[in-house]
Amino acid sequence: MKLDRHDLQQLDEDALRRLPEAALRTLSVTLLADLKEAYERLHQTPTNSSRPPSSRAPWERNPPTGAAAACAADAAADAPPPAQAPPPEQSAPAGAVAPAAGENKSAPAATPRHPGKQPGAPGVGRTQRFTANRTEVHRPPACAVCGEALAADAPTVCYTAFQALDLEWGDPAAPGLHLRVIDHEYHEVTCPCGHHTRARPAHGAVDPTLAPVQVREWRLVGPGLASLIVALSLRCRMSRARIQEFLHAWLTVDLSIGTIHQTLHEAAAVVAPAEATLLADVQASGLLHADETPWPQHQLGLWLWVFVTTTTTLYLIAGRGKATVTRVLAGFTGWLMSDGWFSYRDYPHRLRCWAHLLRKAQGLVECCDPGGSAFGHRVRTTLEALMDAIYAARDGPPPAAGVPDLASAQAARLAALRRTCLAYEEYGHGPTRNLAVELLMDWDAIFRVLQHPHLPLTNNLAERALRHWVIARRLSHGTRTAVGSRAFALLASVIDTCRQRGHSPWDYLVVAITERRAGLPLPPLPVAGV
Repeated sequence: MKLDRHDLQQLDEDALRRLPEAALRTLSVTLLADLKEAYERLHQTPTNSSRPPSSRAPWERNPPTGAAAACAADAAADAPPPAQAPPPEQSAPAGAVAPAAGENKSAPAATPRHPGKQPGAPGVGRTQRFTANRTEVHRPPACAVCGEALAADAPTVCYTAFQALDLEWGDPAAPGLHLRVIDHEYHEVTCPCGHHTRARPAHGAVDPTLAPVQVREWRLVGPGLASLIVALSLRCRMSRARIQEFLHAWLTVDLSIGTIHQTLHEAAAVVAPAEATLLADVQASGLLHADETPWPQHQLGLWLWVFVTTTTTLYLIAGRGKATVTRVLAGFTGWLMSDGWFSYRDYPHRLRCWAHLLRKAQGLVECCDPGGSAFGHRVRTTLEALMDAIYAARDGPPPAAGVPDLASAQAARLAALRRTCLAYEEYGHGPTRNLAVELLMDWDAIFRVLQHPHLPLTNNLAERALRHWVIARRLSHGTRTAVGSRAFALLASVIDTCRQRGHSPWDYLVVAITERRAGLPLPPLPVAGV
């Protein structure tokens, strides 16, 4: 770029009119070169530059569908036809054999290959064998016909069995990870009535939205090992292939990608009933932080929503429409801290994040428009002065009788800022005009904190909660299916809620998986401070 910010700040319409024709032509050439360079930078994509694929905007990640696809097809139809290819006798190399008459010369269209194992492909069995550390015998407690209890010393016959791999840790006397191999034997007992009753592997109920995931006792991966796989995937942000490599290198366990994938989805199905409890905690909270960030699901541009209270974090992957906010905040009457997205504006006790406004004001301070720079400086200095007053009010004693509260004390400063915003409401510089309109539109939500200085000024709690998963999104490029998106959101909600409450999510997952595989209800989430 030949002209820097300092040069552009000195240029406006009056300055251009004062230039002689020769100087104006020279400046036009310089501006044209800068404009072309800026255009090329602006239109850099992962396909024509070294930018990563995650830098695409959400609306740029999906192929055109519906009306957009129809417009693209119409444009292709209106395009001039390509140049005719030369006749075969002119373009074919010497010695080439011409196709027979009536033979189809075009290659068949390639069928898109779906990820994973293809239909009809041969299966692969386990080749790794383990020596069991212990054996667990499963006996039926009562006869399936007469209902009489079966004697503990009654003779049994093992009719089926499976082997499970599990991890044990947290023992101060034996620190570290200990891999255990358990042989599960299921026995058949003969009742005095003559009926042969068999012990059956237990199953747990599964949320219909997570079908065809199953929660069952017959699993190669035990609860402890399943908890480790969840930790590696969500907290360590490792792919299925990297988890497979880790387990092979450090635990000498060979698991297939499919087994790891099923383990993650089963863990999500195990904790699915906790979502109702988390949602109730969110709706009953007195102060709630909400935020959202783009989340790709294959070819869909969805959003990862987060709702954070002092002891609960709830994640959802859905569209950015108002329906998600309406569903989550049904009956909510507390304070809602959010950004300026229109879906939040129907809530009377709404708070606006000042960090967003300060960043926008700083952007105007650094812009090339003199009026916009002056307006940004005015907004920034006013907000900083109000923040100092709010912090002082928090640290000091409550106002005595007859002493004006913070809102009254800052009324003159607020009135001056409002007059400035009204003056710039129809300003020609777009970003300046937009910030002035935004301040006027959300005036009450922005400055309500002056009446209640104890309320937060920023949405930092929700933004920090999303930061970890934004990094995960950049590494994984989102999810592929609706089941995968729901599994991700469920596990993330339980993990962050347990951590907020000062408990290990991995210990909770071990207990939850064990009991849900046995057909028991999900144990309640840990309580903060207990």
